[in-house]
Order: sequence, then structure tokens, then C-alpha cells
Amino acid sequence: MEKITFIPQDGDAVEFYVLEQTMIGGVNYLLVTDSAEGDGEALILCDISAPEDSEAVYEIVEDDEKLNAVAAVFEKMMDDIDIIQ
Repeated sequence: MEKITFIPQDGDAVEFYVLEQTMIGGVNYLLVTDSAEGDGEALILCDISAPEDSEAVYEIVEDDEKLNAVAAVFEKMMDDIDIIQ
């Protein structure tokens, strides 16, 4: 499982494990968890990078409508999970 480091605006780095990724409408989304076993808390991250950025920049999806839509896509992709919001 791929591990990424997420650095929020407060500067405290947090490591996440990527469960799945998808592209919707030209935007990349990651389904991540804080547990290597995959049974931890899950978040959906949205790529907000500018094309000229050398590193990917992600933010946590908080908009309920977008979160529900993307979560439904991930649930269909991964038969064995239920995303509880």
C-alpha cells in the first residue's frame, strides 16, 4: 500500500495510506486511511495542484455533495468497503 505524507496548513505532517484513486471530471481524488491495515479512519482528498506545481497539492473534501458523489464512486470501485460519512 502506497504511503503519502499530508502536510496541513498548521504544518504538522500526517502519513496516510492510499486505498484507491480515481479521476472524475479531470480531477484526481484519493481515498486514504491512517492505518496500514485499511481499517482506520478514511478521508477523501482532492488534487488542487496547478499544472506548473512540481508536487501534488491535495485538500480534504468537505463539501457534502461532492463528498457523497466521490464516496459513491469509491464504494463501487471497492466492493468490500462501506464509506460511512
